[in-house]
Amino acid sequence: MNRLHALLLVVAMPVLLALGACQQAAEPSKPTSAEPSAEAATQAPAAPTRPSKHYPIEDFIDTTGIGGASFSPDESRILFSSNRSGIWNAYTMPVAGGDWTPVTTSTTDNTYAEAWFPGDERKLVSRDQGGNELAHLYVIESAGGEKDLTPGEKLKANFLGFNHDGTAFYVATNERDEKFFDLYRYDAKSYRRERLYQNDEGYDLGPLSPDERWLALAKSRTTSDNNLFLYDREKKKTIALTPHEGNASYSAEDFAPDSSSLLYLSNEGSEFSRLRQYVIDGGKHEDLQSAPWDIVYARWSHDGKYRVVGINADGSTEVQVTETASGQPLAMPALPAGEIRDVTIARSEKEMAFYLNGDRQPNELYVLTLGQPEARRLTTSLSARIDPADLVDSRVVHFKSFDGMDIPNILWKPHQASADNKVPAIVLVHGGPGGQTTRAYNTIAQFLANNGYVILGTNNRGSSGYGKSFYTADDQKHGREPLWDCVEAKKYLQGLDYVDGERIGIMGGSYGGYMTLAALAFKPDEFRVGVDIFGVSNWLRTLESIPPYWESFREALYQEIGNPKTQRDMLVEISPVFHADRITRPLMVLQGKNDPRVILPESDDIVAAVRKNNVPVEYVVFDDEGHGFSKKKNQIEGYGKILAFLDKYLKGDGGAKKL
Repeated sequence: MNRLHALLLVVAMPVLLALGACQQAAEPSKPTSAEPSAEAATQAPAAPTRPSKHYPIEDFIDTTGIGGASFSPDESRILFSSNRSGIWNAYTMPVAGGDWTPVTTSTTDNTYAEAWFPGDERKLVSRDQGGNELAHLYVIESAGGEKDLTPGEKLKANFLGFNHDGTAFYVATNERDEKFFDLYRYDAKSYRRERLYQNDEGYDLGPLSPDERWLALAKSRTTSDNNLFLYDREKKKTIALTPHEGNASYSAEDFAPDSSSLLYLSNEGSEFSRLRQYVIDGGKHEDLQSAPWDIVYARWSHDGKYRVVGINADGSTEVQVTETASGQPLAMPALPAGEIRDVTIARSEKEMAFYLNGDRQPNELYVLTLGQPEARRLTTSLSARIDPADLVDSRVVHFKSFDGMDIPNILWKPHQASADNKVPAIVLVHGGPGGQTTRAYNTIAQFLANNGYVILGTNNRGSSGYGKSFYTADDQKHGREPLWDCVEAKKYLQGLDYVDGERIGIMGGSYGGYMTLAALAFKPDEFRVGVDIFGVSNWLRTLESIPPYWESFREALYQEIGNPKTQRDMLVEISPVFHADRITRPLMVLQGKNDPRVILPESDDIVAAVRKNNVPVEYVVFDDEGHGFSKKKNQIEGYGKILAFLDKYLKGDGGAKKL
């Protein structure tokens, strides 16, 4: 996904949406009225009624979140992140399975594992302050002490990996100029550093070649159009790689281990991104791989024995591992239903860590000895309190919007929903604008489905994953055509015989929160209720208050949404806070106090304005969260209050007007 089109995505691990298991399905079939014969009924035991239990939110949040993977030098242990304690911390465990050993024990701010030092027991972790996204990089020494390698106020640091022999690592920070990121090289022993690239021109930094001569750079023109460059550190020269006409996006992915070529993605001349390489000696561009969907990432293993590619295929991620010498795909072991993601191949190229995720199975960490037939499952993440048979499988469904455009969606149907037991429904809108609702284990969707709500995760025009034309179809149209797609999503739900067509609400996080507010303000009679999770209410303020380190793509964002200097009237027209007097349906708003993307006044103002209408408004603010609710205690409170709100105002009457 183009990072520009994902500025208002939820960023904390994991809040509303995540990539999910690969299984396309048709629209759910309507129940048949046929009943089994009396003879059949006496010969076969009755199927268990699902769900067998309605689980409280505490049971869902008891599930363990887990992510990341880095092997120890001898590859006997693995470093990862988990919210097992209620706060994200770093842990290690044996690759053969066994007990977890905490690396950090924070009880306040989330700490995420970055990498194990290639030569010893030290680890790198990152941590921000209360969700403000100003992450610093820390080293956890072998004896357990902690050192901030990027000290400073209002500084944001990004770890970019170790060099090939493990004697140094790379970090990007905006300490010199808060608008742009410079590239630094840290000595792995002394932590002395040198600046390898001073970013005065506002480029987005890409990968650095293993010989440290070449640095890939990107420059944005719009959210769907950019260019790639190579900076030659030896000759102090910047080379344009992708001159073109029309809209095309490019993403630098990885240099070959011998620094001879650069892997990159491009949708130039096509709807979907394909994998290419630029051969530096001779300046030749070559196509390597394409698919009928976007290829979304590609990278080499340490010495180039394998190439790992991810494909965004109709709302699921397909991972392909290819053996370079033969060009043949690596045979993967037999696994439970789900989707492989986040592949990490060890430096020896003998071990591979990955996650398996399915509709009814959250991330599980596996390790595979390459060439062996079976992978080792290291974790059990789903709460023991939950029977996975009580959860539901999602489905890919489509409908035609008001102008005939095909809109893809992910549908979660409760077990208890039927033509004889119609249930309420929610249109769930992703962040972005250019995010994507995908197949996945989704905590909030499963929680609400278990409690009797149909969830339709809609991919309105402007969503990523469905081609360049679809992706750009929302540009400068926010509050209009993409919103009208959400209204059509409601109509689609009303056509399902197990949905109560008079009880349909809308909910979303970030840009999806904006769409929720827009729906209530601009289509006030369509949805019964709205749940806004840190959504934009005033585009003028949001665009004028973006974090300084977004400077490199500020103009591209303006071209996507609108320019507050030259298009103020249009931005006022599409900002719900200026039309809040039209909101007549119950509204719930949730907000992180430290959110740097959608700041607290965005929610304060819409809540105050709607309350003037004598409309039920519930407001929840978390003092220790940013753009996403990552702490278990806050998820329990927030998601629990969402269910109570929906039970009162959507499932129940709650004093709301009927449609």
